[in-house]
Amino acid sequence: MRVVVPFDARDPNTRLDPVLDADERRGFARAMLADVLAALRGADRDLDVRVLATAPVGVESDTDADVTVDDRPLTPAVNAALAATEEPVAVVMADLPLVTPKAVEGLLDPEPHGADDPGEAAGVVLAPGLGGGTNAVLARHPGFRVDYHGVSYRDHREAAAEVGATVRTVDSFRLALDVDDPADLAEVLLHSEGKAAAWLREAGFAISTGDGRMRVERG
Repeated sequence: MRVVVPFDARDPNTRLDPVLDADERRGFARAMLADVLAALRGADRDLDVRVLATAPVGVESDTDADVTVDDRPLTPAVNAALAATEEPVAVVMADLPLVTPKAVEGLLDPEPHGADDPGEAAGVVLAPGLGGGTNAVLARHPGFRVDYHGVSYRDHREAAAEVGATVRTVDSFRLALDVDDPADLAEVLLHSEGKAAAWLREAGFAISTGDGRMRVERG
């Protein structure tokens, strides 16, 4: 199965500007991408992983992922990848540092483990983010297209209905956290031992609970 990982190689994670400068944001984004690619490589599936980057990014040397450069905005770039084949395509965002091989397998499974009546595999599988976005998609229906503006999880359900595709929603903590804001960094430090968490620790970030609430501070 083909898996597309969109990656902003130029100016990623702009909402982290209060705590990271531009070069740091690019370094942290590369660390998160490495975690996502490691989870995909570790999944018990035969995957054709392709990074869809806005600019050249040298990940080929240490991963099994090919890199395609497409400097268009996210939605048209991903839709071009979906339109290029009638085979199922998964789209997994590059800023999911908590993702694990098991979470990837849960996205790609025809039906959740233990289902009494699996029936036909859903035409569209969605992994929503905590803020109403869509962190991962599995498109089996050839007519489905993405739209990442606004509350994209809701919009993707509507888009699936328009083409007559059934929808399954993945309930996954590991797929739900996409790093958008500085507060998200605490979740990475708490729940991950991957490259993104290591990058934050090396940059001086740590969890603080001095006032009884979890937050991240930089020493």
